[in-house]
Amino acid sequence: MNYFISGGTGLIGRSFIEQHHEKHPDDQFTVLTRNKESAKNILPPYVTIIEDLAEVSFCDFDVILNLAGEPIVAKRWSDNQKQKLCNSRWTLTDQIVNKISKERSEDNPIRFISGSAVGIYGRQGNAVVTEQFTRYFPEFSHKLCQHWEDIAMNAKYANVALLRTGIVLSHRGGALDKMLLPFKLGLGGHIASGAQYMPWIHIEDMVAGIEFLIEHPVLTGPFNFTAPNPVTNKTFSKTLAKTLNRPCLFPVPEFVIRTLMGEMADLVIYGQNAVPQALLDAGFSFKYNELNEALDEVVNQH
Repeated sequence: MNYFISGGTGLIGRSFIEQHHEKHPDDQFTVLTRNKESAKNILPPYVTIIEDLAEVSFCDFDVILNLAGEPIVAKRWSDNQKQKLCNSRWTLTDQIVNKISKERSEDNPIRFISGSAVGIYGRQGNAVVTEQFTRYFPEFSHKLCQHWEDIAMNAKYANVALLRTGIVLSHRGGALDKMLLPFKLGLGGHIASGAQYMPWIHIEDMVAGIEFLIEHPVLTGPFNFTAPNPVTNKTFSKTLAKTLNRPCLFPVPEFVIRTLMGEMADLVIYGQNAVPQALLDAGFSFKYNELNEALDEVVNQH
């Protein structure tokens, strides 16, 4: 099969390419990037790297995997940074959707898997959140993801699936990297009340779930890419500390997080008790159902 991937240098895209290539060495990958030289240093040599959509025809691909976007926690959310976060997702997705409409047909649709996040639900307390949940809280993360999804779902001549991703656990970057140091130093603790839920997923299940959607193109619409057993921030913190054989004694008050992160603090102070009902109903089996198993595997590779 032939894959077109935007955001291929990120954690999920790179992991997908490498893990999928191990099982399917004859499959081909083309990655769209803003910096070709940088991408060459990150991606394996068997990947074709381009800088412009005009360099390819979507008639040549079986799957489009759209993962591009400015990292959500890279900088404080100034008005300019918010616009950058939106544009990096919305503009490229719109360009891909338009290109699909021009180059594919009703008789020859393409599999289109596009990124999103559980942030689309906004803050939801302890309510169980499946893909059928529609009582969104209208904060920035919701607006960002909702429009991103709306653009993707407008694709003509495509079977569209949406990845509502939680916190991806990996030994090679992502959210866990930012958490590890204070816990390794014995300075870890829960954030704010610690009651907020943290929907998480191991990177292997993230990749396997994407492959599952590729193998079953009849599955369309949104999918929560989270493990079946989300935990609260307090439980996550205690489990991480135990995995590292360190104490969990130093909670971080909400006002400190607000001071450091501004509005972006909403991402860690609030959460979603999101579960992957659509994937489970479709027959997908998770390798890592429990947080302690996932953290044991990830931390042991650091």
